[in-house]
Amino acid sequence: MSSNTAELVMIPTPGITHLQPTLQLSKLILQTTHNISISIYIIYFPHQSTQVNAFLDSHSSSLHNPYPTRLTFVPFPIHSTLPDPSPLSFVTALDTHKPIVKHAVLDRVKAGWPKPVGFVLDMFCAGLMDVANELSIPSYIFSTSGVSFLNIMFHVQSLVDDHGVDVAAEFTNPGFSGLVPGFKNPVMSSVIPEAFLTSDPLFDMLLNLTRKFRATKGILVNTYVELESFGIGTLMNSADQKMPIIYPVGPILKLDDRIRDGGPDNVEEKSIMEWLHGQPKSSVVFLCFGTKGCFDEEQVKEIANGLDTSGHRFLWALRKPSAPNDNEIYLEALPDGFLDRTSDRGKIIGWAPQVAILAHPAIGGFVSHCGWNSTLESLWFEVPMATWPMFAEQQLNAFELVKELELAVEIRVDYKFDKKVRKGNFLITAKEVEKAVNNLMNIDEMMKGRVKKMSDEAKKALEINGSSSESLRRFIEDVLNTE
Repeated sequence: MSSNTAELVMIPTPGITHLQPTLQLSKLILQTTHNISISIYIIYFPHQSTQVNAFLDSHSSSLHNPYPTRLTFVPFPIHSTLPDPSPLSFVTALDTHKPIVKHAVLDRVKAGWPKPVGFVLDMFCAGLMDVANELSIPSYIFSTSGVSFLNIMFHVQSLVDDHGVDVAAEFTNPGFSGLVPGFKNPVMSSVIPEAFLTSDPLFDMLLNLTRKFRATKGILVNTYVELESFGIGTLMNSADQKMPIIYPVGPILKLDDRIRDGGPDNVEEKSIMEWLHGQPKSSVVFLCFGTKGCFDEEQVKEIANGLDTSGHRFLWALRKPSAPNDNEIYLEALPDGFLDRTSDRGKIIGWAPQVAILAHPAIGGFVSHCGWNSTLESLWFEVPMATWPMFAEQQLNAFELVKELELAVEIRVDYKFDKKVRKGNFLITAKEVEKAVNNLMNIDEMMKGRVKKMSDEAKKALEINGSSSESLRRFIEDVLNTE
């Protein structure tokens, strides 16, 4: 703690995938200014304790925390009950932490820490701005998704609150294809996040979160102007008086993933890297579908047969559904003889060190679930993508990549995986997989050029005077000038 710094409180949604970008954003802020100190409040649940504790132990050490006097972690007691996997249950559990957050702030002020000049809340933690309001502290949102999702959220909330539209009925019309602010092309109902297609408590929760967003001082977004210029321009130039300031500050990436954060040790990573070292440049297609991405046996067989007939080299992260260990491979779902037939050109893995893989020169294409972090990582390393979304806002991301930005090859933009029945809404056939892989590994020069340009622009955005660097400086000035 320094008496010369203003205190900023960051509260990520529980889980490594949200904690990691929050930490990276914190380091960017501290690197940019010496006038701010940051406390990251850690909320987590029983099933996350091992991984989160390993993360905290690693990043609290002097080796990995370059700002030991200005960056601190404030872990709360592990929540006594485990919410079910639904976002609604998750957000409800987060809201129960309001008194804990309030007491943490007050206790730290009593201990000599400065009163926070701002709360930066992960999007699902928006309810905690009630605490900030009670303590007369400004709130900001940190969106780890792209701007397209924000445009959809604000559009839907406006339709409901300002125009009385039954959004679920409108969007679920099979023939729906409408213009949405922030998109150049008509948006199909099949790529709108599932929560907006049903009139249930989850829909109400998202509406309430969006209303909270509007009441904040600003929204930091993990994107950059050059990538989502149209969507960002729509938000920044909105005539809506209730639109907060938008700060595009990305891409915020963890490019050094040698810290395992409680994951597998380096033995498996060495095996993967050694295999990649033996492959020709840009010859391998990498298939990975996120930390929760998996398929039923029938779909696994179709993917395998498509890879087999494509003839391309491949590295496939194939996790077993409901595996107690994320590293367990779904080998029993593979067709008979597949491993033997492809042994000279393919490798099946469970856990994947994704950043290290995408950075490797042997990778020529990425079959991706289109999670936003994965999208930014792929663009950073100039790796073309093929879209295979699974859930959440990934269909919207896929639509943006294929239709709006023309930065990806389409496998499908409307595939949705149902976690309850553990099946997709349709089967993607081996022929479709083969065609998509061939298209991905032989993309035309125009798309290659667009991907390269976005990769270059990502790096420029973070440089001094770059668009994201300047946006972050504006945020810091706004925080420090808060009355």
